[in-house]
Amino acid sequence: MKILVIGASFAGLHVSHALLKTLPSIKLTLVNPSPTFFFTCSAPRILGQGLFREEEYLIPIQDAFRSYGARFEFVQGTALKIDGGKQTVSIKEMDSQQVQEVPYDYLIITSGSTTPSLSNYVPIPFKQSGEDNMSTLINDAREKIQTASEIVIGGAGPLGVEIAGEIAERAEKDGRAVTISLISATERVLPMLYEKGSRVAEDLLTRKKVKIIRNKRVEEVTVSDGRYTLTLSDGTSLSTALYIPTGGVQPNNAFIPAEFLDENGWVVVDGTMRVQSRENQSQNQNQNLPIFAAGDITNNSPRLVLKAKQQAGVLAANLAAEINGSPLKPKTYHQGDTFIMAVPIGTAGGAGQAFGWTAWSWLVWLIKGRDFFISRAKGFVVN
Repeated sequence: MKILVIGASFAGLHVSHALLKTLPSIKLTLVNPSPTFFFTCSAPRILGQGLFREEEYLIPIQDAFRSYGARFEFVQGTALKIDGGKQTVSIKEMDSQQVQEVPYDYLIITSGSTTPSLSNYVPIPFKQSGEDNMSTLINDAREKIQTASEIVIGGAGPLGVEIAGEIAERAEKDGRAVTISLISATERVLPMLYEKGSRVAEDLLTRKKVKIIRNKRVEEVTVSDGRYTLTLSDGTSLSTALYIPTGGVQPNNAFIPAEFLDENGWVVVDGTMRVQSRENQSQNQNQNLPIFAAGDITNNSPRLVLKAKQQAGVLAANLAAEINGSPLKPKTYHQGDTFIMAVPIGTAGGAGQAFGWTAWSWLVWLIKGRDFFISRAKGFVVN
């Protein structure tokens, strides 16, 4: 039984380990452009403060699967096309640049998402890129951030607030003068939090001398002579040495047939994490489709690490039951309405919310701000 997994994301790693542990008779092939896993949870501190060693956040993938022996194969490459009729995926190998057709009995899509910052003039890698270049991207981004005299950050969600706090704290430690502006599309930063949580975040940012520009969006970006000119939604413009967009994510879906995608480009799945085709005329046809997906690439939201792992767990249980011919009722994924968020703003505190109450700043530090989960990074890869 051949299982092909596209993407060594949080979901891809979790589902691969789960299936290999549960199904001793399978051969699982994991395809990823990079031989290392980038621990994106820590990206704001890695980029904004230049902390942590490279081996802590760029973790070899193949080493984490050695215990499975010949049942596991890692292919460093990029998926180009899915042929559902032949049940193959065209994979371009990174080293040889040759394209091979890899067959599958079951296909699992966990290719994840990316941020606008990776397609910007100066790439800021908050997510894994589609190439084997993460070390270079991270080092280049750090240099740009630590030498810029003016930085504008677009988007006042968790990522924008975190990177603003990290950059500001590092500049203060270094005694470096830098102007940092954070553009919020709404009246307050972190609008998904209660007002009290937003006020805590704004107070911490203000203490770090971050300027908050409210009720505006960046509509257009141009670059000339090494400077960015931003046109805002009210018609005004800003000039800056470095612009970092943090709002929104984009699906890594270039290889996925349109029949599997919704209007925004995300893979449509049902509650069991099986991919749904718009071209199939009946529900029975979709129920027999040997393709599953989990994580950021699916049409489920919010796109968070915890949710990706939950989806991967449901997928692995259902696929294992199907392969084993188990009559058990399929597990289903429910997004739920529990809201938990911790947003560090520097190394001393932050803002957050959990189970209907606003988290204390020191609790955000305790949960996440101490080390941005870097101590757990290897555990995500080795499961």
